[in-house]
Amino acid sequence: MTQHTGPARTRNADWAEGGLVFAGVLLLVNGVLAILQGISAIAADDVYTRIGAYVYKINLTGWGWILLILGVVAVITGAGVLKRVEWARVVGIVLASLSLIAQFLYLPYAPIWAFIMIGIDIFVIWALATYRPGRPAD
Repeated sequence: MTQHTGPARTRNADWAEGGLVFAGVLLLVNGVLAILQGISAIAADDVYTRIGAYVYKINLTGWGWILLILGVVAVITGAGVLKRVEWARVVGIVLASLSLIAQFLYLPYAPIWAFIMIGIDIFVIWALATYRPGRPAD
C-alpha cells in the first residue's frame, strides 16, 4: 500500500477541516432554530395546522419540549465542535442522528423544512465522522 502525499492529501485534510467547522456552525444554528421552533410549539400548540390521522401523532407542546431540549444540547455541542473537543464529535453524531429521526417524524407538520434539516443532519454526521485530528488523510 502506498502512502498518499502532496496535494491530494492536503485537499482531503482541508475538506475534513472545513467540514468540521461547517458542521460545528450548523449544529449551533440548528440548535438555535430548534429552540425557537420548540418555544413556538410550547407557547401555542395550534401553531401548525391539523394534520389528520398521522401515525406518529404527538401533542405539539410535547414536541416543543423535545425540540427545545435538543436545541440546547445542539448549541452546547456545536460550541464544543468548534473548540475541537473530542466528546463533541461523538455527541454531535448522536445528536444529528436524533435530529434526523425527529425531523422525519416532523415531516407532516413542515415538510420542506424537515427535508432541509434532514439534509443538513446527514452532512453534519458525515463531517463529524470523517474528521480525524492528527491523522494524515488518505
